[in-house]
Amino acid sequence: MHMRKSQLIVHQEYPFNAEPAGNLLRQSFLTPQQLFYVRCHGSIPVVDLASYRLLVTGLVRRERELSLDELRLLAPAHTVMATLECAGNRRKEFMAVKPIAGEVLWGAGVIGTANWRGIPLRNLLRAIGVQADARYVAFTGLDETQFEGEKGHFGSSIKLEKAFSPDVLLAYEMNGKPLAPEHGFPLRLLVPGYIGARSVKWLRQMTLQESPSTNPYLARDYKLFSSEITAQTADWNRTKPIEDLNLNAVITTPQEGETRVAGPIRIQGYAISNERTPVERVELSVDGGKTWTTTSIVERADPYAWCFWEVTITLAPGDYRLVVRAWDTSKQTQPEDVRTVWNFKGYMNNAWQRVNIHLACSTVS
Repeated sequence: MHMRKSQLIVHQEYPFNAEPAGNLLRQSFLTPQQLFYVRCHGSIPVVDLASYRLLVTGLVRRERELSLDELRLLAPAHTVMATLECAGNRRKEFMAVKPIAGEVLWGAGVIGTANWRGIPLRNLLRAIGVQADARYVAFTGLDETQFEGEKGHFGSSIKLEKAFSPDVLLAYEMNGKPLAPEHGFPLRLLVPGYIGARSVKWLRQMTLQESPSTNPYLARDYKLFSSEITAQTADWNRTKPIEDLNLNAVITTPQEGETRVAGPIRIQGYAISNERTPVERVELSVDGGKTWTTTSIVERADPYAWCFWEVTITLAPGDYRLVVRAWDTSKQTQPEDVRTVWNFKGYMNNAWQRVNIHLACSTVS
């Protein structure tokens, strides 16, 4: 992994968890595999393609074990451009408010966009025949994990109606190449518009069932609680799993604490929303949120991908706090204060992002 490590900020060696710096992330609308964040909850499996099989079980007409070649024969390949974002993106800003125990200290780079290629999940569901009482499709990975001391595998589930939407994929390629081991080789789920945790990697088993998965990563993780709830008072059974991405905007250039020469400063970043209410505009403030400038959205790919925005502002020497916020097509914007969205798991931080920079006088030779 030395090539990837040289380009990613590594937060943990095991499980391997790493993200790119924002200025690298913003260089290309499609994120190269080697710059795509890596989120693991356990091992990165070494899979032999010749012996690999996906087990399809539960409330189906006939249980199956399918090789990748057999899966590919079920339907023509379909490509979806989609952004994956970890629910823990921007957790580091939460940690500045109040400590969060046992979680990865993610910056704002736990996000990436790719062209995903695979077979639509609904084609497999039609081929195997779903029984009438099935309501959910549960997925389990080949990775080996430990959750609160229990050995297991990462897993999740989605509602059956979501599974039948045309762009949910059993994906085997990313940007025209087979999935790298850390991105789910040989097969992963791709649920566009949902948090990354729903797109299970290294698919081992798919089960049709009446109720959601009991996997601990769905039942006792990746749920959102209000800021006053603690780990001790959380009722996991009364809270729904996080699904949709939320409205978010990030400054990728310049970076926090950077010094630039005063004058025209090009400020760049990304913004993301859910598929029903895309990003309408992105605004930047250079005076801590008193006044706002509308930026230019320079590239976008709705409904499932981020957009890239930028603006050039001429600034005198001094210290500045840049602030960014996005608005969606339903006229909603982001919460102003990070303290109002703080939660003990550190999920879904979409408060206004603030970046402090210093602008120095240009040196005259």
